[in-house]
Amino acid sequence: MTLLEKVKANLILEHDEDDEILKTYIAAATSYAESFQHIELGTYEQKPMDDITRQAVIMLSSHFYESRDGSTGGFFGDNIKASEQVWNTVHLLLRMGKEWKM
Repeated sequence: MTLLEKVKANLILEHDEDDEILKTYIAAATSYAESFQHIELGTYEQKPMDDITRQAVIMLSSHFYESRDGSTGGFFGDNIKASEQVWNTVHLLLRMGKEWKM
């Protein structure tokens, strides 16, 4: 399953109308992951993401899509701390997925 397909499954999207915008959100989330993990931009174009980082990118891409109008949408849409919860979870996953060099 591709990353686009995983993001669409996470969002429960069955149409292809938003695929192009989803691809931009996936690219942004991937760049964010690389920056947060202090690895060279474009690394995940050359090497596969580990499962933890992939989940963070899926969550962040989904958050971008659901919040594209400036609000917090989705499952936690009625929770004023929803956005903060998403970012905290994404950061935790990205720290866990980072390859630490000793």
